[in-house]
Amino acid sequence: MLSVRRPDFTCSFRINTIQPPATSMREMLSRRQIHKGRFTIAAKHHITIAEVYESELVDIEKAIAHYEQAADYYKGEESNSSANKCLLKVASYSAQLEQYPKAIEIYEQVGTSTMDNPLLKYSAKEYFFKASLCHFIVDELNAKLAVGKYEEMFPAFSDSRECKLLKKLLEAHEEQNAEAFTEAVKEFDTISRLDQWHTTMLLRIKKTIQGDEGDLK
Repeated sequence: MLSVRRPDFTCSFRINTIQPPATSMREMLSRRQIHKGRFTIAAKHHITIAEVYESELVDIEKAIAHYEQAADYYKGEESNSSANKCLLKVASYSAQLEQYPKAIEIYEQVGTSTMDNPLLKYSAKEYFFKASLCHFIVDELNAKLAVGKYEEMFPAFSDSRECKLLKKLLEAHEEQNAEAFTEAVKEFDTISRLDQWHTTMLLRIKKTIQGDEGDLK
């Protein structure tokens, strides 16, 4: 039997209150670039700092703050693609930290900005899928309304495997059928492998089904 169980990697984040010299230096360099009007360079410094906080210091809140700052600087330079990359990092981590409204807002914003771009429109379905999962964790009705809204906004979403999965999950959840929920996830996973983020969100949803054992196998 195929299994899509993954470890829930959101259980804890270590908070490091001591800022290392490397990040202090980067922040100083960033301020200098801002004074010179070089916002793109400043944004890159903030991304480097964010990467240190997420991978070495494991301080996700600080990583989020620096990705947000980088996104603001990129927006100021109208580098929307670079800004969106930073914002998607913010959304991913915000959802992990159960800050769902913030994650939803970003996924909807980026999805809307990409759905009319011929080169990026196929990514929009993924962003609306992620926003829908965040809605689902908060409330089943929220998710139903969100899926309908995304289908209306972006008709291609209706035909996507992601949208079809969401509808199956909504039906299973409404019926409190944990087995049907799991089968729908497994069927999707055999074709499009679910990563850790998706699995974590799906487990959070499934745990709201009465009598659920809390896994996806």
